[in-house]
Amino acid sequence: MGPTDQELVAQVQTGDRKAFRTLAERYQRRAYAIAVGLLKSPDDAMDATQEAFVRVYTRIGGFKGDSSFYTWFYRIVVNVCIDHCRKHGRFKGVEYDDAVAHESDGDAPLPVTGNIDLLHPGRAVQNAELRAALDRALDTLSTNHRTIILLREVEGLSYEEIAQVCELHLGTVMSRLHHARKNLQIALKPYLEASGSRLADQAGEGVRRRS
Repeated sequence: MGPTDQELVAQVQTGDRKAFRTLAERYQRRAYAIAVGLLKSPDDAMDATQEAFVRVYTRIGGFKGDSSFYTWFYRIVVNVCIDHCRKHGRFKGVEYDDAVAHESDGDAPLPVTGNIDLLHPGRAVQNAELRAALDRALDTLSTNHRTIILLREVEGLSYEEIAQVCELHLGTVMSRLHHARKNLQIALKPYLEASGSRLADQAGEGVRRRS
């Protein structure tokens, strides 16, 4: 078992560059997954990931451990990506006040259950059509809502951790997640309906062949 994040941070703060390389290797894939999910461009995501690690290295001396390292790290990655979206005119805001929590709906399942891996850009996807539909659906979300979905569904952060990363009230996190999932359902509806029709046709054909 290797050193903990806290131990590595303490070593980096004393000038240990090897410890920083270990931290970077531990979190590089996660940083890239968030960046490519937000920026939709592998090249832009790689640039953002590199910039995020530069910020981590230059600011880690001020990290006091008030929160976990990985929530502090994710905050830097998300902020770099949002800065990039704003700089290139790709930031999509929300159209309403989403500060109201929807606690009863905050943990509702995604419209396509059992396929959370499809949201992860670094994993092989057998169903390319569903992956393409999810990509199109994610593109319809605002930057803030896409961030919430990626942190929750890809990285598995808790509501409290997402609140720390995005510097939001817990109720706002729950509300944004509720609206993000609802908008994904709307965006995926045509695909789900078409898939349902194809499955019904295939089932009907199978019955006819057996009869």
